[in-house]
Amino acid sequence: MPTVLVADDDAANRELLVELLALEGLESVTAVDGKTCLEQFFRVHPDLVLLDVEMPNMDGLTVCRKLKIDPATRLTPVVLVTAQSAFEDRIRGIEAGADDFLSKPVDRIEVLARTRSLLSLKSFTDELERAESVLCALAFSIEGKDPYTEGHCERLSRYSVELAERIGLPVEQVKALERASIVHDIGKVAVPDSVLLKPSRLTPSEQAIMREHPVVGERICKPLKSFRVVLPTIRHHHEKLDGSGYPDGLKGSRIPLSARILQIADVFDALTTQRPYKRAFSGAEALQMMEDEVKKGWWDPDLLKEFIQIQTRAA
Repeated sequence: MPTVLVADDDAANRELLVELLALEGLESVTAVDGKTCLEQFFRVHPDLVLLDVEMPNMDGLTVCRKLKIDPATRLTPVVLVTAQSAFEDRIRGIEAGADDFLSKPVDRIEVLARTRSLLSLKSFTDELERAESVLCALAFSIEGKDPYTEGHCERLSRYSVELAERIGLPVEQVKALERASIVHDIGKVAVPDSVLLKPSRLTPSEQAIMREHPVVGERICKPLKSFRVVLPTIRHHHEKLDGSGYPDGLKGSRIPLSARILQIADVFDALTTQRPYKRAFSGAEALQMMEDEVKKGWWDPDLLKEFIQIQTRAA
């Protein structure tokens, strides 16, 4: 049953909204000011917030802004309840990220119509988040098969995000790269364990099987629209600048920037963690090896230069 958080310092307004929502069979929780509203939100995790603008202990605009700036809460719809003449409140509400507005005195039909619409949207959003969670869980389960790669996705995400932020990528692209770091190897679900976990060098036929995982990963993630921006990163994270990579043998700038960033992070993590066939190299050793590989034409030299600066500062 969807739950609606009603925040208003006027008891009569709260009671009216709660009664209207009850007619739709909706559960309600209430708050008398902005501070209590945030406390109730994180206690109940409502599906919708009806938020009065003028409240003590933090006004509705501030509450809305706090909810919308947090990635964990920004997808919850927020409806600001304003006076009919409060045009400036609506402008500021849009800037704060409000999803809709209701005018006082509230109209029963309008309240229920807007509530139904936004709750329907929230249910679709929840389904999308569940689908994304399934993909991420699958990616972590693949990682968990091999004790030598434990924590690989999280480290890769951290390295990639640090490098992307350093070179000034927009927030949306940084977020996409963070997602790609988690699911980049999801195609390994189609690789037999005898190949995936083999402690010695792979045979040519086994290498051919392993080299299919970027294509399989792209195919797995493709149906989810929110993941389409990460598909090029998944498919091309094993390409090399000289064209000797796979699956498409792309060269130079034809390799997406996001994939080139992920390559740097992926190679560094592989070199600095122990594997059955090698010891864990120190950060300095790994970076020197990567500089040698840049000379072979494998990795982006400008990105590696920035990555070295990050690692040097962190050391």
